[in-house]
Amino acid sequence: MKLKVLPPTLRKNNRYLTLDIKITSAITKDDLVNIIWEACIRFKGECETSNFNLWVMKFYDIEKTDDYYHYKAIVRCQRDFVDSVRSSFALAVKYNGSKLAISTVGLSGTIKASQKYI
Repeated sequence: MKLKVLPPTLRKNNRYLTLDIKITSAITKDDLVNIIWEACIRFKGECETSNFNLWVMKFYDIEKTDDYYHYKAIVRCQRDFVDSVRSSFALAVKYNGSKLAISTVGLSGTIKASQKYI
């Protein structure tokens, strides 16, 4: 038996955040997932963070300077919780003893549109 696809009216509405990440040590996509989940759980708690529908869609290694590593990423979240997710990212300042700065560069409704911010 073939599964039915949900019609668009019943699907969750997603938004895609383009993030600019600067950190003093090198990280991978898995490290970014840990950073995001820890920041959201610390700020909003487990019950509300479970509603965010967070997912790291793309992860880009941009450059390495003398002071920091520069990355960009596209993160998916549910439309109703965009403000909570953005504020959680702003509060993340350290990861494994390394200084960290995450800022939101752009917000869009599709992955293709969010790639123009990279």
